[in-house]
Amino acid sequence: MSDDRATDPADAPRRHLGVAHATILALGMIMTTDTLKTAPTVALNIGGWHFYGMWVLGGLLSMIGAMVYVEMATAFPDPGGDYNFLTKAYGREVGLLFAWSRFSIMHTGWIALMAFMFADYAAALIPMNPFGHTLFALATVGALVGLNLMHVKTGFITQAALVGLVALGFVSVVAAAVKLGVEGHLPAAVVAPTPAALPTVKQMSVALIYIFLAYGGWSDAATLSAEVRSDRRGMFVTIIGSLAALMVIYLALNGAMLAGLGLNGLAHSTAPAADLTGRAFGDAGKTLIVLVVGVSAIASINSTLIIGARTTYAAARDLPVLAFIGRWDGKRGVPARAVLAEGGFAMILVIAGAFAASGFSAMVDYMTPVYWLFIMASMGALMILRRRFPGAARPVKTPLYPLFPVSFLLIAAYMFVSSLFDLGVGALYGAGVLAIGAVLIAVARVLRPTRLAAAE
Repeated sequence: MSDDRATDPADAPRRHLGVAHATILALGMIMTTDTLKTAPTVALNIGGWHFYGMWVLGGLLSMIGAMVYVEMATAFPDPGGDYNFLTKAYGREVGLLFAWSRFSIMHTGWIALMAFMFADYAAALIPMNPFGHTLFALATVGALVGLNLMHVKTGFITQAALVGLVALGFVSVVAAAVKLGVEGHLPAAVVAPTPAALPTVKQMSVALIYIFLAYGGWSDAATLSAEVRSDRRGMFVTIIGSLAALMVIYLALNGAMLAGLGLNGLAHSTAPAADLTGRAFGDAGKTLIVLVVGVSAIASINSTLIIGARTTYAAARDLPVLAFIGRWDGKRGVPARAVLAEGGFAMILVIAGAFAASGFSAMVDYMTPVYWLFIMASMGALMILRRRFPGAARPVKTPLYPLFPVSFLLIAAYMFVSSLFDLGVGALYGAGVLAIGAVLIAVARVLRPTRLAAAE
């Protein structure tokens, strides 16, 4: 296959990440304080010891899906991640539609949401009016865009430091529950729990939607495949290792909130970590959690800029009309123009969001169906790529093939249908934005064909 892209090695990603550093980065892509928002919904739907079981189930199922991504990332390393796999399997239009969904729905929407979340928590410590609130959110995005434009190491080192701070914050939540337990202040329902009825299918579906949201991001780690050292097996340790660590962290964190607040208290709390640390440490504990949530929001925006810019770069380099965005800055080691595009669009969403209330649940509704639609496509892509490129080197292969990809494809299909019927109207808005992307891609194809050799 020929390829008419620029071949200057200075203008392409380099393998500069050690496995340990890449694992920390991947953990930062997945681990955010949105689990503090999902835990009450899970507790409301899943009672008793089933609560723990659902978090374990979500982690194990995520590992099954992640193994499929590990095989494709090691066989076809590329900064585009899923974009590269989907393009090779289904053709350029599907790949570009995926890139559009990441740009217009998943990544920039998430950046805007996290910026508003940071501003919300900052307002608890620094009073600000609505205009100041919006400016604060815009400044947060702008500052992180500037940071990622400095040098690839700046963005990655910052991400590692932020992940460490978030982890320390999670430790404080666990410490609060331990303190209450030592002092004998745990809720009676925790000391002597009552048996819970088996959850219904719908309750399990809603709980899994939110649990998978907390574990979500493992697919994004595939964008690091062209930058991780230690042969290409380093991606296995990076993705599976970060998920295993996250499952342990989430079990400890959710167990602490359940122990410290009780099932009923957790299910009806709007800020369970703040409530728990407030009980254990007073106002200082609440302030600490506000800071942790703020740091987590910054970490999430930073990692999303790192990931999203790489997907946008990979798609833009293959679309002549967007070629000016698809350039890699060899000196700084970043797709600089793609970073600016991601940040700029996210700031537009921040401004738009200032005119309409858009809460956490609304964004879950908006993003979830599109997310699961492309997870389904990725599971199918593995089977297509096995047939299409039988001779490709595969340092890591999906175990129990084809059981794993087929099983997770069915899970993803169920989650997709469930999200459309069990979530709110925001799911339809997400589908509408995706449809707009399909129309734009069709028009671009007519006006000026793409030049994606890998899709031929």
